[in-house]
Amino acid sequence: MIAQLDAVAVEAIIIAALEALNEELDDADKIDVGPHTALFGVDAEIDSLSLVSVIVDVETALSVDHGLEVSLTDDRAMSREVSPFTDVQALKDYILELLEERR
Repeated sequence: MIAQLDAVAVEAIIIAALEALNEELDDADKIDVGPHTALFGVDAEIDSLSLVSVIVDVETALSVDHGLEVSLTDDRAMSREVSPFTDVQALKDYILELLEERR
């Protein structure tokens, strides 16, 4: 059965991925994790390699834990005027949009 996820659950998945990243970082490099953590762009708190790691962790959690196969880095995501990777809120909104289309 495919799980239905709400905004709180999706945000928790993203936050968990960022917290897992923080566990791998030195104390001096740790980031503040929250709904407005910048993921991409000039204000990004993580580098591009870390962003890829977070995206993979989120996709894996959606797949393994919730039975939802989602590709967050397809052409659609990359061609948007406003990146879905700007911050946690934007990524959450994008995931919810993808999930809503599946209903």
